[in-house]
Amino acid sequence: MNKTISNNDIVSQLEGLIVSDMDGEKVMLSIENGKYYNLGETGGEIWDCMKEPISIQDLIQSLVKEYDVREYECSEQVLRFIDRLAEEGLVKVEFV
Repeated sequence: MNKTISNNDIVSQLEGLIVSDMDGEKVMLSIENGKYYNLGETGGEIWDCMKEPISIQDLIQSLVKEYDVREYECSEQVLRFIDRLAEEGLVKVEFV
């Protein structure tokens, strides 16, 4: 991915993934690349928020309200997480 993902961009789940909850953590299998991913508890919550297209900023605001985390730290971690998902071809990013 050549573009840098920012808070203004819109992100959503891609189809073709088998997703399940295991002991409170979200795990998924990509049919396309045959890889298994453990998103963890917070990653699973981020994943659930992306069922419908959502701006990364709205996603961050939702997490800041739910968790005891500063917006700057949350933004940094969410952007890194989404960037990794995008590199693996697991999410669709619409650059704004």
